[in-house]
Amino acid sequence: MTSNRTEQLRTIRDEVVGLASSPLYAERIKNGAHPVIGEGSHYARVMLVGEAPGRNEAATGRPFVGAAGKILDELLASADIKRSDVYITNIVKDRPPFNRDPLPEEISAYAPFLDRQIEIIRPAVIVTLGRYAMGYVMERFGLGAQLMPISKMHGTIVDAQALYGTIKIIPLYHPAVAVYNSTTKETLKADMQVLRQFDCTPTDDATRSVE
Repeated sequence: MTSNRTEQLRTIRDEVVGLASSPLYAERIKNGAHPVIGEGSHYARVMLVGEAPGRNEAATGRPFVGAAGKILDELLASADIKRSDVYITNIVKDRPPFNRDPLPEEISAYAPFLDRQIEIIRPAVIVTLGRYAMGYVMERFGLGAQLMPISKMHGTIVDAQALYGTIKIIPLYHPAVAVYNSTTKETLKADMQVLRQFDCTPTDDATRSVE
């Protein structure tokens, strides 16, 4: 089963690498950048979903390694969660030019890969980072009617039904908000404490990898 999950995630990686039909493919090639597929345990109970890679992420092929990533690491540590125990990804797998917000057609191009990552990893908790991730994941699980502005939903827990069982969706602000407004960091930390009520260790401790 371990190898099967790894193989399935590698298939996703290969498909994204070769996704010439993506509206962001030409930009990636022009800049010599990398797609950012995801990173962490293939048996994570907690999956964190951001919006799209930034410059540092596209340069390394790893999610959340820039300024927002440092804040995310701090937030996880504040809740005694190891980064290697969770799986971190984005809806959009390539960097939009100038770090602008992802466009609807870009979300449409990449979202099916996120759907497959969720089905492969089978997280019990999906933490959405930012309003685009919150909107997509809530809609994806048929919860669009419950959507409110992220200023009202951050730190709440929403029940959802996945193909493999009941899961929890927890919308949070994107860590980047604390890059631009340091006073929000305490709110982000307080929201992250919600995860303390869940078992955040992987179901199979031997499957930490970068894919």
